[in-house]
Amino acid sequence: MSTMSPGAYVIRSIRADEWPAAKELRLAALRDPVAPLAFLETYEEALARPDSFWQERAAGACEGAHGAQQIIAERPDGVWVGTLTVLVEEPGTTDWAGFPVERKQGHVVGVFVRPEERGSGLTEVLFDAGLEWAWSRGADRARLIVHEENERAQRFYRKVGFVPSGVTVSLGEGSGEVEWEFVLERP
Repeated sequence: MSTMSPGAYVIRSIRADEWPAAKELRLAALRDPVAPLAFLETYEEALARPDSFWQERAAGACEGAHGAQQIIAERPDGVWVGTLTVLVEEPGTTDWAGFPVERKQGHVVGVFVRPEERGSGLTEVLFDAGLEWAWSRGADRARLIVHEENERAQRFYRKVGFVPSGVTVSLGEGSGEVEWEFVLERP
């Protein structure tokens, strides 16, 4: 576990030209032992993607982008140690699983913190930044999808205020993903 406090890290949105670092962190995430439960792509699939894919992905979720934001935690030595991405979903559209989007919401995806940094409070700081970005874009709900067998992630999501919404997404082969939500209580 890291001995650094969450305040020792820089929490920020990526820049489009940082796609090589974004690619490296994604590949590290896909090598994690729980990756088959946490991500919908494999390490091999991601590794085979051309640089243009990573460049477009970074440009679409970088500082100043409107529809998505990739937020990272950067150590003082410049190494990226954690990330999450928030997608803004607009009412009247359909999400990736074919469900209608009924309200403006943030969809948290791609959550990963390097194993040596887990338990430091860093993931909570990333979630705070991601949710703040979604709220600043007018979202009043945030959601994420978690595999029904990914108990570590479910414990964390409950800890930061998410609860199961009751929606299940079938992935075939007898397993499913469960939607969790966090609803902003506006005054």
